[in-house]
Amino acid sequence: MKKFFFLLLAVTGVSIASMAQGLRIGVKAGANMTKFTGQSFNDGFDLSYHAGAFLEIDVNKVWGIQPELLWSQTSGKPTNFQNVYATSIVSPTLDITQPIKLNYLSIPLLLRVNLTGMFTLLAGPQYSILMNQDNTLLRNGEDAFKSGDFAMVAGAQVNLKFLRIYGRYNIGLQNVNDINSQDKWKSQQLQVGLGFRF
Repeated sequence: MKKFFFLLLAVTGVSIASMAQGLRIGVKAGANMTKFTGQSFNDGFDLSYHAGAFLEIDVNKVWGIQPELLWSQTSGKPTNFQNVYATSIVSPTLDITQPIKLNYLSIPLLLRVNLTGMFTLLAGPQYSILMNQDNTLLRNGEDAFKSGDFAMVAGAQVNLKFLRIYGRYNIGLQNVNDINSQDKWKSQQLQVGLGFRF
């Protein structure tokens, strides 16, 4: 999946860039509201953050793509990890109720649909590479989360000259539980933020 995504990113980027009528670069930052589905986690959303850079590549006045490179934090509150770890070698004194914070390098490749000069719809795939495992959970050295997460992204953006105001919904498509198959963990994330194009 990861190799296919990066191949798709490269081929799409080269082909679109060769036809591009407009190219803009910018930086962005904002807030994430994330939750993991599965019986091991609370059902509510937890606050975290993201920041990074983006390209706006227009093929014509309506269509374009928007590749991005983001540092994105994901957080969640475990509630029932005892069942998940039942078949693992874990110290009985291990605190497995602390909040989890994971840092990802996220690479969305989004289709841009410019409805008007001010309003843009965005949708496409996103691959996220796990940059750290959460040591509060993993003092025994076991990796609880898979090294990557594949998601789909949909959202909208308001364009005000150099300013971008955006909101998105990201839904994880793969199980990121790397301990066992007893419980499936999938991420859901709401993103809001501001961007500034140069």
